[in-house]
Amino acid sequence: MRTAMEKNYFVNFHKKVTLNNFTMAKVQASIGSVLYKTEIRSATNSIIADEPVSAGGMGLGFSPEELLASALASCTCGTLRMYANRKGWTGLAEINVTVEFSRDVQLNTSQMSRSIALVGELSEEQRVRLLAIANKCPIHNALTHTITIDTALT
Repeated sequence: MRTAMEKNYFVNFHKKVTLNNFTMAKVQASIGSVLYKTEIRSATNSIIADEPVSAGGMGLGFSPEELLASALASCTCGTLRMYANRKGWTGLAEINVTVEFSRDVQLNTSQMSRSIALVGELSEEQRVRLLAIANKCPIHNALTHTITIDTALT
């Protein structure tokens, strides 16, 4: 039996929905017979994910690890740009974010390192504030707090 929140989510299949403080996004992934080449679709976009040639794929798209790192990088960029624009900080010309993701399979641990380059005329106070805001971006919050994954066969 689905809850009201779940019913609304399934009705709004391809939309990013905020309901009762829950933000939901939905993507679909499909793989055929080509090893590791996976098409990922949202309501309005599609990308290809694949494993690198060294891992048996064809290197046709981002690896799953690269997709995870890019979620943090793109969210950080967008969050910082939105904040700077709202504050009227026109001296911020560009934001460049690099994220490295690594996993230790034996220890079952993961590590992300994020480097943020703020290009333009900013005071030290603005730079410090932007660093604090980066640590509050939605994907950063999701990755540093409890994540549950419910899986069902359909």
